[in-house]
Amino acid sequence: MAKRAFLSVFDKSGVVDFAKGLAGLGFEILSTGGTQRELENAGIKVTNVSDITGFPECLDGRVKTLHPKIHAGILAMRGNEEHMKQLEKLGVDTIDIVAVNLYPFKKTISKPDVTLEDAIENIDIGGPTMLRAAAKNWQDVASIVDSADYGTVLEELEKNGEVTRETKFRLCAKVFEETAAYDALISQYLRKQLATEELPEKLTLTYEKQQGMRYGENPHQKAAFYREPLYVPGSLANAEQLNGKELSFNNINDTAGALDCLREFEETTVVGVKHANPCGVGSAETVYDAYMKAYECDPVSIFGGIVACNREIDEKTAAQMSKIFLEIVVAPSYTKEALDILCQKKNLRILRLPGISAPLPKDGLDTKKVLGGLLVQGLNDKMFDGELRVVTKRKPTDEEMENLEFAFKVVKYVKSNGIAIAKDMGTLGIGPGQTNRIWAAEMALERSGEEAKGAVMASDAFFPFDDCVEAAAKAGITAIIQPGGSIRDEDSIKKCDENGIAMVFTGIRHFRH
Repeated sequence: MAKRAFLSVFDKSGVVDFAKGLAGLGFEILSTGGTQRELENAGIKVTNVSDITGFPECLDGRVKTLHPKIHAGILAMRGNEEHMKQLEKLGVDTIDIVAVNLYPFKKTISKPDVTLEDAIENIDIGGPTMLRAAAKNWQDVASIVDSADYGTVLEELEKNGEVTRETKFRLCAKVFEETAAYDALISQYLRKQLATEELPEKLTLTYEKQQGMRYGENPHQKAAFYREPLYVPGSLANAEQLNGKELSFNNINDTAGALDCLREFEETTVVGVKHANPCGVGSAETVYDAYMKAYECDPVSIFGGIVACNREIDEKTAAQMSKIFLEIVVAPSYTKEALDILCQKKNLRILRLPGISAPLPKDGLDTKKVLGGLLVQGLNDKMFDGELRVVTKRKPTDEEMENLEFAFKVVKYVKSNGIAIAKDMGTLGIGPGQTNRIWAAEMALERSGEEAKGAVMASDAFFPFDDCVEAAAKAGITAIIQPGGSIRDEDSIKKCDENGIAMVFTGIRHFRH
């Protein structure tokens, strides 16, 4: 029985050499359109699919291969006598290799001026159909969706006279991965065009592997980093690594948390993170002063931590950073002198991310995997809910209000229950992830020490009791910001009034679990 291969690819990388190799092994090459022209220009004999079907391409090329004489040749099971008898009766020849890649839907919708019509026109119909048919009949047909597999297929054909069962099954799985991702991207795009805030009944997400990792959170866990298929400004996936070892699972998780917090600040700001919690945040006129505020908040925790900055790192700041062990520094840019200093530490991972301050995408989703399911919510892209409301007799001074807003931006990214103490646009103490709020407050106040006098306090959620206010008063806190909403709000307000503390309600909670 003559061997036949169908080749029809949008990305023609390597297809000429592949076709030459197949022809040299006695394969008849079938093709259509642009691929056929590419192969014929290279001197390769090609049979047009229309010569087999007896039906011309039509509808501007939308219909080429959707014909029983093609799909029967792909789907017929060679070991099924009835199938083979039917093929003989119908005058259909088998097809042994299908190599197809798809219309560039991703590239099309990545264009800033893409229209719905252009996007729809770049949805491939025949390609996925051919690939899925070939993959379904994987025992008999090699289905190729990636040009990187051309070499393996040719090598096995030359060596064994056929593609091995193991390779055909691997190619089959790869086809369904590719077509599933392709369809998922289409559905995501179309869903966005509906401009609805409702989450879909069927949620299918697709990501592309950016890097494999030695392990995950712990050495016994497998891990990899996947990125969204479309460009997301400010994403860590777009960072350029200038120095240091490959990023680990924990590196990426912690750095993403630092970038989330940093994104809230327009002024020059440095965020230090350890184990996904801010351990120091500072805003100032200069990068150096911002860094020193972040560092001095907790010099112990920032050791081995992540530092993110929304301005160019200069020589003076780099020299200060190099005095301690840091895992990662990420910034939009670095002076040459700064890079020279930082790169002296060969293991320090230095990342350049020009879009570091880009806002969150309006239609982004936050997901949390649970066993047997997935929790999905919109991104937490709001800081305050309308006007801030002063609920105490004393109003905060302008300086206090500035620091209250600063502290609330920080505590939004502290694991709940979370408390942040701040003064002069720098954190003094942070209490993260406690099972009750008073413990978080006590941790933050203890870390702040005597500096807490005249400082402000921020809480990510309301105070269920007045004990946090009482602890704040004893430490010398002069103003507090919190969401409000507890049935015991009046107790906390009363305690503030008794101690001359100003309290502001934001009306919005920022749990972070």
